[in-house]
Amino acid sequence: MKMPERYILIHCRGFLLELIDHGQVVFSATASYAKNGFGEMAGSEKTPLGWHEVAAKIGEGKPLNAVFVGREFTGEVFSEALAAEHPTRDWILTRILWLSGLESHNANTKERYIYIHGAPDHKAGTAHTHGCISLKNRDMMQLYDLVDVHTAVLIQE
Repeated sequence: MKMPERYILIHCRGFLLELIDHGQVVFSATASYAKNGFGEMAGSEKTPLGWHEVAAKIGEGKPLNAVFVGREFTGEVFSEALAAEHPTRDWILTRILWLSGLESHNANTKERYIYIHGAPDHKAGTAHTHGCISLKNRDMMQLYDLVDVHTAVLIQE
């Protein structure tokens, strides 16, 4: 794939997400990846590597810390009290960038429901997700506003 002029670069082991525009970093944030490591197999709960694109943007106009289940806003706003009520919930918060794989090995990314999304801020910089890339909520809101559908995304180990 030809290197795009504008893309999201995710260095998983470095817990870093960068938005690159014409060779310049225009945004960076601490990121998290899957607790199970890296891979593309369905059901593995691993983060898929390689080139992807933003297939959909979800959450426009919702509040900071908005809770999503099945890509739908539940009407809830994340808090420590809500977390205590639902200790096993996979928190998908604030905004969602739904990814689609562009290479043969990661072509199932969209069907695996792999996103870049907000998560509880204390999780930033940890391997904790079920395959997704997560950011602190304010960072997620800012990234969401900076990218469009079809923005390229490169996920590297």
